[in-house]
Amino acid sequence: MTRPEQPFLGILMLDTRFPRIPGDVGNPRTWDFPVRYATVSGATPEAIVCGDMEPFVRAFIAEGRKLVAQGCTGIATTCGFLTLIRPRLKQALGVPVAASALEQGGQVAAMLPSGSRVAVLTISAGSLGAAHLAAAGLQDDTPVHGMEGSGFARSILGNEMTLDVENARCEMVAAGLELVRSQSDVGAIILECTNMAPYAADIARATGCPVYSIHTYLTWFYAALVPPVFGS
Repeated sequence: MTRPEQPFLGILMLDTRFPRIPGDVGNPRTWDFPVRYATVSGATPEAIVCGDMEPFVRAFIAEGRKLVAQGCTGIATTCGFLTLIRPRLKQALGVPVAASALEQGGQVAAMLPSGSRVAVLTISAGSLGAAHLAAAGLQDDTPVHGMEGSGFARSILGNEMTLDVENARCEMVAAGLELVRSQSDVGAIILECTNMAPYAADIARATGCPVYSIHTYLTWFYAALVPPVFGS
């Protein structure tokens, strides 16, 4: 199996300074394909998750156009809350756009047996509303569990320069377990926050549920942009 010349996947980054550990969307070593990054100045995690993202839409489009001009054939973002602006991004950029891990929800739900449903683990349940779920194609009664009060959330939303990875791992596992204990019909978990992807395997092992993240989403997304060529 071979692949044709590989174009870049363009990734629109929030304006962050916290560590981008292996598995994080912002670490180029996370990906088995070439990526290009562009940072949207001023679009901090707190501004996008807890504030009004509207003032940044033009900047996301401008940076996205730069990536497309550099040869990127698909565009992604690094915050699940940006699913709200995906319609404007894809229209303005003229290429496929994957804005949020939540956008896997409809496909995942369709794969689950009757009586099971998708649940969401998010960095902020208080900020993730019905509009975000609807934009991503999820039901408005989708169980949502937040990480409010955790060291992980403080590091990411506070845009801190340090991140206690092992503590974050423990917090993620605890949150996943609490989610499935409180909702007995959970058949799969989607990690809204792109910075949760490094802990997906730990959550899956602890809960026994398949876990979908920005890594599963963008791996699928890019595979269709550059299909493999199979020899005879």
